[in-house]
Amino acid sequence: MTERKATINRDTKETRIELSLNLDGVGSADISSGIGFFDHMLGHIALHGKFDLRVKAEGDLHIDAHHTIEDIAICLGRAIDEALDSRAGIQRMGAAYVPMDEALARVVIDLSGRPYAVIQAEFGTALMGKMPTDLVAHALETIAAQARMNLHAEVLYGRNDHHKAEALFKALARALAAAVSIDPGRQDIPSTKGTLTE
Repeated sequence: MTERKATINRDTKETRIELSLNLDGVGSADISSGIGFFDHMLGHIALHGKFDLRVKAEGDLHIDAHHTIEDIAICLGRAIDEALDSRAGIQRMGAAYVPMDEALARVVIDLSGRPYAVIQAEFGTALMGKMPTDLVAHALETIAAQARMNLHAEVLYGRNDHHKAEALFKALARALAAAVSIDPGRQDIPSTKGTLTE
């Protein structure tokens, strides 16, 4: 099996990002975005997905966190897409329920090559640390678009916004780990079309 790794660099007037991803890693994370809560969420993706993830980002945080979070999500989605190559031999679909104290989240993924996201999550506060809560959905939608995945993510219930967001990102990691995992009985593209890249 070829190495399923990707490195994405994005350099704009708003952000400068270097991101590397290994889908067959051990869950190591080296993440620095200047937005502590988002670093925490990305760390959950690495740990619970058993992905190696490195993110070094500099952004216009003097304005707000939007551009930095959005552009990291763009890079992460592109890295997933690039690391998967043709998507041959993968399970393709994955699902996970994850509790975090009183909160419960569900994420279901199909690495279909057709980007679509349905995010159902309500938050009671405007910010978690320096991360606006409205950017949780935006980050997930952006990852889905760039990774060309069908993503359904939902907070089923909960009270604490930190717990709800953390459950979502952990569930994303677990569902993605299942979807990218290799099916030992399959060598071909898991699609009747014969492709997941067009």
